[in-house]
Amino acid sequence: YRLEMAPKKAKRRGAAAEGGSSNVFSMFEQSQIQEYKEAFTIIDQNRDGIISKDDLRDVLASMGQLNVKNEELEAMVKEASGPINFTVFLTMFGEKLKGADPEDVIVSAFKVLDPEATGFIKKEFLQELLTTQCDRFSAEEMKNLWAAFPPDVAGNVDYKQICYVITHGEEKEE
Repeated sequence: YRLEMAPKKAKRRGAAAEGGSSNVFSMFEQSQIQEYKEAFTIIDQNRDGIISKDDLRDVLASMGQLNVKNEELEAMVKEASGPINFTVFLTMFGEKLKGADPEDVIVSAFKVLDPEATGFIKKEFLQELLTTQCDRFSAEEMKNLWAAFPPDVAGNVDYKQICYVITHGEEKEE
């Protein structure tokens, strides 16, 4: 009788870990947590372990956003239920990403770079971003990208195709 009970208990524990786990760190890969920690550290300008309105104002100013209204900063900070330490920061990202389709998330990121919503971005612009920002692409990586996703004659890159391949692993049949 006792042996029959054990698997049920184990099964229930596994279900709780998948869905409503209270440990936010279990939602992310170790490498993702490290990247979020780096982002948190950049935003936490005064290094006190809490992201405040002043931290947000300073980091936005460092990125050229100089005239951010106080109300906008208030609204950002109020998205959290209390002070924004790293665990709260991670939880906020977890809630935003929960149920999000990775392809939609990536397409949304590209759409920021495509204000006219054409579905394309210029090869030169994408190359400049990928070789000068964050995890910079090498010349070899750029060569491979253009081999896999050649721009059209006007120099436009179909970013929806790139997003599809990133999330599904192979090219979409036209």
